Amino acid sequence: MAPSTLTFAALSLLTTLPSAHAWGSLGHTTVAYIAQNLVSSRTARFAKSILQDKSDAYLATVATWPDSYRYEPGGEFSQVFHYIDAYDDPPYSCNVVFARDCPEEGCIVSALANYSSRVVMDNLDNQEKMNALKFIIHFLGDIHQPLHVEHYAIGGNQVNVTFNGAKTNLHAAWDTAIPQQAEGNFTMENSERWATELTREIKFGKYKKEAKSWDKGINVNKPIDSAMTWARDANRYVCETVMPEGGDVLFNKELNGTYYENAIPVVKKQIAKAGFRLAAWLDAVVENAQRGGHGKGHGKKEKHDKREDFELEPWMQEARQLRRDFGGDCGCTAEEHGH
Repeated sequence: MAPSTLTFAALSLLTTLPSAHAWGSLGHTTVAYIAQNLVSSRTARFAKSILQDKSDAYLATVATWPDSYRYEPGGEFSQVFHYIDAYDDPPYSCNVVFARDCPEEGCIVSALANYSSRVVMDNLDNQEKMNALKFIIHFLGDIHQPLHVEHYAIGGNQVNVTFNGAKTNLHAAWDTAIPQQAEGNFTMENSERWATELTREIKFGKYKKEAKSWDKGINVNKPIDSAMTWARDANRYVCETVMPEGGDVLFNKELNGTYYENAIPVVKKQIAKAGFRLAAWLDAVVENAQRGGHGKGHGKKEKHDKREDFELEPWMQEARQLRRDFGGDCGCTAEEHGH
């Protein structure tokens, strides 16, 4: 039985609204700047060499590239890598299960495992490794946005809401409207400023104590396990904050006000976590490669990578087909995404 009183048939009849993509330019660029503030000098040298960029924004300038690339000829394959649809039951239970939720065509978890291996492969040319690094930078941001790890209404894309009276959808509100209400519209300077503030909170302020546990579960030789740790961490906010009374009550709701006040601390913490974990992950990948590990193993023997052992319930199969029918093209332009 499907976990929502809102039927999938009804969802399929809703107007498909333009969808933003995890955190928008402001959030993604901020995540990258935080990582730049925290990575080791060895990792910085590695990334600058791969990206062929020695500027002070070497990670930040490429942080949004995958959101544009997915619409370019030849880039369509990457559309499914920006999310994993957890077939859970918010607000009663939230959880991500790799074998259940990551389809054959891939998802954000399998993509992070794949590109974390490719970025250090000696037999790949630099362009392929550059693309891999760009994907890692972006997907570490994506996986910390709660609605990128939730199936409900296609990650909230089909939940019509308003924010400050403007029509939008739940997914886009979390990506863009809520962060920009707090921190202003996207500019590189604004992202760098926000990253400086959040880095200070990680090192010396309100996140200092809990940040000590944010790298728990990171194991470069078990990238699926590592990414699943991040996905489950983000997914729990679906029950706690995104839809604490269920998703159905959010349709046509104005989100600025109490909802916003509850959401913005989570948004800020998730951006901080994403930057922290991006730095920690890149450090681990580079250190492992330079020790001669080259990411060996990379998910081949991980217990989660057994899709054939999990049979989807009928409502899950229907939800997956709706996602495939929805596709990666939201019908809006790159400018509307802020890219």
